[in-house]
Amino acid sequence: MKILAIDTTTNTLCLGIYDDGKVYAYSLELGRKLSGLLMATIKNVLDALGYKPAEIDYFACGVGPGSFTGLRVGLSTIKGLAFSLNKPIVAVPTLDILAENARELGTDDVIPAIDAKRNLVFCSIYKRRNKGIKRVSPYMLLSEKEFVGKIKNKAFVLGDALNLYQQSLSKHAKNAVLLDKDYWKLNPANLLALSLQRIKKREVSDTFKIKPIYLYPQECQIRNDK
Repeated sequence: MKILAIDTTTNTLCLGIYDDGKVYAYSLELGRKLSGLLMATIKNVLDALGYKPAEIDYFACGVGPGSFTGLRVGLSTIKGLAFSLNKPIVAVPTLDILAENARELGTDDVIPAIDAKRNLVFCSIYKRRNKGIKRVSPYMLLSEKEFVGKIKNKAFVLGDALNLYQQSLSKHAKNAVLLDKDYWKLNPANLLALSLQRIKKREVSDTFKIKPIYLYPQECQIRNDK
């Protein structure tokens, strides 16, 4: 079985290929060039591995929350590939991918936090369950005060929101362990592992059913009804 997975919701393209136990991981800083280089990058990676798009059995995509533009670009690309090849899609929440970076660190809560701009944070709370982690809260869009207030137990906090709120967390969330930047980037291997879990549980979708996780109010999103 072969899986091609991407997440484009951050400044770094997270791209992974799974091939019957073999994992190929790529993290590329594309920034604002994402829309112009994404398909070319996917093609280059497939060519380098000697794979044709038709050989991919499942396409997986990080579905946010995260960069609104990046999410639309990535999801549109995966939908186009899956539709043209009549292949299923696996939807993986971006906060789940980020949370996996801390799964081996201990028995405390894990709170991934992504800068949502406008002085807001995308975050969620995870707890240890059977040698793994399980989400125990909704995906949230919070103000600084609300975000800091969510950290009630000892917890590992990670993600680029720490760039903005590290000082506030250090002052008001004494039980928090603030992980350094080595833990902030999405790991393609984690994206693939979560994709594989969903495939085994038959949690797959098609081009017309997969939906992104948008947490901003509707009035802050692009409307397509004109």
